[in-house]
Amino acid sequence: MSRLHTHMERHLVSRIGWLRAAVLGANDGIVSTASLIVGVAAADASRGGVLLAGAAGLVAGAMSMAAGEYVSVSSQSDTEHADLARERAELEASPEAETLELAGIYRGRGLDADLARQVAVQLMAHDAVGAHARDELGISEIHIARPVQAALTSAATFTAGAIVPLAFAAFLPSGWTVAGVTAAALVSLAVLGGVGASAGGAGLLKPILRVTLWGAMALAATAAIGRLFGTVV
Repeated sequence: MSRLHTHMERHLVSRIGWLRAAVLGANDGIVSTASLIVGVAAADASRGGVLLAGAAGLVAGAMSMAAGEYVSVSSQSDTEHADLARERAELEASPEAETLELAGIYRGRGLDADLARQVAVQLMAHDAVGAHARDELGISEIHIARPVQAALTSAATFTAGAIVPLAFAAFLPSGWTVAGVTAAALVSLAVLGGVGASAGGAGLLKPILRVTLWGAMALAATAAIGRLFGTVV
């Protein structure tokens, strides 16, 4: 006797929107704050000056990330809404032309002409705007822009990332600030790369190496600048 088994698939693409903002925010929080602390500490600044610079970088960075994400994603959202409004107007003005356009898209994907038209007619009868949004414009519920979600996610994750190097700077002896914050930042970046890759269902090695390498370059650059200008001043 044959048995029917439900084939359960688990896709992670629905996480793209918030995952991108979360990884970007945390990565920026770690790299920018740690680099700022390392650069100031390398210039032989006082402990209070180092902590003040780190705290200021945390607050300014979180607000900047939130504002930047909100503005950029809002621009995407505005474009999506404008395209959808234009599509609604075209559907009202010339529904037959829009049906042919959608059928042409399906022919391009491999359906024969008759079947492509049948699919287009049935999908448009169910949800004409949704069909054109998805198949003509590439707008779907998964990828739709959410400015507030992106802004809050970026600000929160930036803060979480920035707290790590700032906490190490606060508790490490002054002579260990540069080395300790650098090590903490690189380890945190490696963990972040692994967590982001796992959440997205990707392999671990490349994301970890990628994020750690760029972080190391930023830290090295700011430490060099701190040493150079600290000596000059």
